[in-house]
Amino acid sequence: MEVLKNLEIPSHLNLIQSFEYGADAGIYKLNDNTAIIFSADFFTPVVDDPYTFGQIAVANSLSDIYVCGGKPLLALNLICFPKKGIPREVLEEILKGGLSKMKEAEVLLVGGHSVDDPEPKYGLAVVGIAHPEKIITNKNAKVGDLLYISKPIGLGILITAYKGNLFNKETHLYNKMINTMTQLNNKLAEIMIEIELKCATDITGFGLIGHALEMAIASRKNLIIYTHKVPYFKEAKEFIQMGIIPEGDYQNLSFCKKNAKIHPKVSEENLILLCDAQTSGGFLVSVPPEKREIFEKKTKEKNISIYLIGEIKNSEDECPTVEILP
Repeated sequence: MEVLKNLEIPSHLNLIQSFEYGADAGIYKLNDNTAIIFSADFFTPVVDDPYTFGQIAVANSLSDIYVCGGKPLLALNLICFPKKGIPREVLEEILKGGLSKMKEAEVLLVGGHSVDDPEPKYGLAVVGIAHPEKIITNKNAKVGDLLYISKPIGLGILITAYKGNLFNKETHLYNKMINTMTQLNNKLAEIMIEIELKCATDITGFGLIGHALEMAIASRKNLIIYTHKVPYFKEAKEFIQMGIIPEGDYQNLSFCKKNAKIHPKVSEENLILLCDAQTSGGFLVSVPPEKREIFEKKTKEKNISIYLIGEIKNSEDECPTVEILP
């Protein structure tokens, strides 16, 4: 965003959402019934198994469409891979894993682009559609709304610990981590659309507090998060105590300390968890109180874990913020 601020970016009356307020997808109204959603995302491997990495990368990419209330339709593979040094079979397994998730999401793979790169990277450019009046953004939180999260946090710390050989593929923790990152957010998106929710964001690289701050600023409201209600991997906190903390978490922590209002009784360990960068994380959803019962009922019916972690309040300050309470 800092690099883009001096560029003259064209706009249009039909452009519903661009990259303002940290949005990960652009949304353009084609007509009264259809808006197109477009996003791209790719990253370096987070696990050793190439097939699993492909699944995680695709699940992560599709979330940018789901969180807008959209249905992903078409995808292009984005591939960085060396011509020499790594067997081509590894790339084939990455693509097979990715394709398995696209098939699960009923998304059509229609091509892609590859670059010779010594460090492998994989993800998607995705096109989806939604009704213009049913778009979900991070700027529609209302006073009195309840805040829910749909996946436990701490994935970034677990990935770092895994890369440091502190646990392996044979452990229960590995399976929990993989199951969380490969889980599509499509069922939650369907519920959000069905009951006409208007505000949500996915939790990825800026951590829970970072993305909550984006929602607060975009909506011009204060967000209240109760630390003791936030779900997390207990092993992640244990790794924090061992000093296993991703570099990006320190950057997130520094930013959030400057911009969020943090209660003095919130521990540094919990703050690091709340700032932990997630890969293929869950959604932070703003739910009007009158829709609480139906939201909880439908997520339970579809076996989706959700956690009530906070609420929306009016902002009396010029700059809205996130208040982190114990």
